[in-house]
Amino acid sequence: MSTALTRFRAKAKSWLRAVTSPHRLDTDMEAELNFHLEARAADLIRERGLTEREAHRQARLEFGGIATHKDDMRRSLGLRWGDELLADVVYGARILRKSPGFTAIAVGSLALAIGANTTIFSLANELLYARLGVPHPEELRVLAAAGDKNVSIHSSWGSNYFIPNGEMRFDEFTYPVYQQLKQENKVLGEIFAYKESIRANVTVDGAAQAVQLEMVSGNLYEQMGVHPILGREIVNTDDAVPGSGAVAIISYGFWQRALAGRPDAVGKVIAVNTTPVTVIGVNPRSFTGARDAQSSPEIFMPLSTIPVVKGTLGSHDSLLESKDLWWVQLMARSKPGVSIEQARAALDVNFHAAVRATDPPKKNDTMPHILVEDGSRGLNVAGRQYAQPMYVLLGFVGLVLLLACANIANLMLARASVRQREMGVRLALGANRSRILRQVLTESLMLALMGGAVGLLLSWFSRTALPRLLASAWEPNAVQVPFDGRVFAFTATVTLLTGILFGIGPAWGSTRAEIGTALKEGGKSATRRRKGLSGSAIVAFQVALSTLLVAGAGLFLRTLINLNAVDPGFRTDHLVLMDINPPEKQYKAPKDVALHERLEDTLRTVPGVEGVTLSDIPFIANSRANSTFFVEGTPKAAHQRGEDTNSLLATVGPDFLSVMGIPLVSGRSFTAQDNETSPRVALVNQALVKKFFPNQDPIGKRFYIDDRDPKERLWLTIIGICADTHYAELKGDPPPIHFDLYRQNKEVGGVTYMIRTPMKPEAIVQSVRAAVQRIDPNLPLIDVRTQKQQIDATMQQERMFATLTSGFGVLALALACVGIYGIMAYTVSQRTNEIGIRLALGARRSQVRVMVLREAGWLSLFGIVAGLAVALALGKLVKSMLYGLQPNDPFSLTASALLLLAVALVAGLVPAIRASRVEPMQALRHE
Repeated sequence: MSTALTRFRAKAKSWLRAVTSPHRLDTDMEAELNFHLEARAADLIRERGLTEREAHRQARLEFGGIATHKDDMRRSLGLRWGDELLADVVYGARILRKSPGFTAIAVGSLALAIGANTTIFSLANELLYARLGVPHPEELRVLAAAGDKNVSIHSSWGSNYFIPNGEMRFDEFTYPVYQQLKQENKVLGEIFAYKESIRANVTVDGAAQAVQLEMVSGNLYEQMGVHPILGREIVNTDDAVPGSGAVAIISYGFWQRALAGRPDAVGKVIAVNTTPVTVIGVNPRSFTGARDAQSSPEIFMPLSTIPVVKGTLGSHDSLLESKDLWWVQLMARSKPGVSIEQARAALDVNFHAAVRATDPPKKNDTMPHILVEDGSRGLNVAGRQYAQPMYVLLGFVGLVLLLACANIANLMLARASVRQREMGVRLALGANRSRILRQVLTESLMLALMGGAVGLLLSWFSRTALPRLLASAWEPNAVQVPFDGRVFAFTATVTLLTGILFGIGPAWGSTRAEIGTALKEGGKSATRRRKGLSGSAIVAFQVALSTLLVAGAGLFLRTLINLNAVDPGFRTDHLVLMDINPPEKQYKAPKDVALHERLEDTLRTVPGVEGVTLSDIPFIANSRANSTFFVEGTPKAAHQRGEDTNSLLATVGPDFLSVMGIPLVSGRSFTAQDNETSPRVALVNQALVKKFFPNQDPIGKRFYIDDRDPKERLWLTIIGICADTHYAELKGDPPPIHFDLYRQNKEVGGVTYMIRTPMKPEAIVQSVRAAVQRIDPNLPLIDVRTQKQQIDATMQQERMFATLTSGFGVLALALACVGIYGIMAYTVSQRTNEIGIRLALGARRSQVRVMVLREAGWLSLFGIVAGLAVALALGKLVKSMLYGLQPNDPFSLTASALLLLAVALVAGLVPAIRASRVEPMQALRHE
């Protein structure tokens, strides 16, 4: 046994005593132990001709497993794992610091991709998954009614829409049905009621403003478990007698905005539609009412006060007494042990009895049935409206993240080839392949963590940008995007998965390094290629993803362009819109008609006003009024063929056509002689003539719009035909519309005024507001905007998609460009000897450039074809979101393919030029 081994054994005894003590191994002693281990390995290499790795293994065996025992003891003390992890992190930091360009590109790409994912997720989390700010929202249940096309619900005030099974869903009930359900209910907690989104005029300290009201039953606060931060909640005694209980609770935002957060707000008297109302409390900031979690009404009042605020609705009696108007929304909490289906079945029996007792179905009517659904998100209006757009956007940013991962994986594969000698040396020195795998994965995770941190920071600063895309120009942005635990958890999860995703391939490839080959000088050869995961395959995958993203961006961008190119049928320039909503209590019919006549005449005299008109339906505002259309002399049976009886309606002022710039095709327009005492008249558009009067002249013919008793019918005479215009939206063809004169109606209510002016909107609004306040200081101007802003508001979704997907497309192009450049530059560096030989044998430099560009072109072409195939397969998912084109639009797909091909050739141009400049003698000398 050698002297070195004897000395080592002596040192080992003292080392064992140290390592088994509760104190950490002395650093000098361990260093000396390692020195003797290396010395013995050197002896074995010299004496037996062993490789370095075999020598280290043999030295460990000869020393009686002491070195292995050292590792085992350190693991048992919890030291070895921490030491190795720390060493991996320190070494990884040194490696990344030595390659600042690679690190910057990787972190930047990840930051943009993770930041985009976090931003979109945070918005989706708020719009789709945010719950009401009440205790235990998961216990809440929403009640709704549903039925087929013949359902007995003929009159409703609220949100109605078709559900997947083809039935019409109603979010509201009649007040008598609510009272009976509340009394008979035994399967849910106490049922409470509310009515959301009621517009009212509120005067605070002499300043009038428009607000949103939510009328609530006296038990709502108790059942929801909400307690005001100031004052008290609304209770049953406040809601006991209709018309009484003139009290209100204000929202936290209204308290801050209108009352400057003063503690003496409780007890203050404000005017709601001119009715004095006492403020009794201030809601917590987190409470947004029962409708949804995204925005809060400013004022909450008892349901019993709705006659004061709203009065009647159309021909219906008092809302609290009406048996045929469905308008009030219902909720309740679940009971332990009672499933949703059990509660629905039991309530359905009570519901049918209540409907038959209060509003019996007529002949051929079908009975509605009740729905009991999750109420944790209220009515979830935002979820219904934005579910598909948010899922599509999440898919887009997911593809961007996958593209970034592929880009970095490709760069790391190239680095792995460069670091083969390093990995071979580490293996030769005794490192096992799992340690190499862990080292490369550690570096990947470090890159991911840095990218995730920067991405989270970018998302934090841009968190308010997306809600602005969903907000109109005249309303404050109500959607606030919180950065809560769910967002941070999402970012952390995405970051870790990203690090593993782009790091696992290069890490696995690094463990396959051959020690003998890696240690040889001149290991590069003209024919060597990567083994395992191919960088070219990754680049083709990147190009396919980029093609998919750019094609999608092209479709949404063309949709927005098509919508902007639609002629609405009227002049949109120099047109200012504003709503005026007179309180029903103060302006009962026909006082509201007289008020609007006076306002219309007064506004014409305001300096700078070229024309004034009004309409109960603003055009291109996603608002509509439907009516049946019965032509005199046509058998009633002929009107029973589905939609043949449907027409859209707008109640307008006498100067509507001239102010809006709608051409009159034939006949005449309204005149001063058309008033409340003259026969009722109407204008129709060309689409209505085509539908109801084919090959006829409709002027002079009469029609009525409701199926009343013949003695009570209100006949209208057609006096003119105007050109077609779009009505609620720009999509589709102009619909059939008839225009009635508001001055011939018994009541009007709130309307939108249209003012034609050459002045800027902000210059004319002050004069208009002053003119209105001279007539009634409690009438605020609501939602002041231009007609162009109104149209833009209807295209929020299309604009959001065009903006975001275009940004994602540009990012995809940049990443694809980096990926193609990286693989071609790596290929050229690996083929330097081959290129030198080609040049030495007579190849022209232009041929070398063409060779490299051809390779980049074929690589990209393969990815483009794959990307287009996927785009065509997925096109049906976004078909309903497009306008004026199909998902397989040839122009968009061809332009996307050509753009990607051009980017690929540009990205390969620099490596191609570099390859053509290789000097043959230098390349051969290197070989």
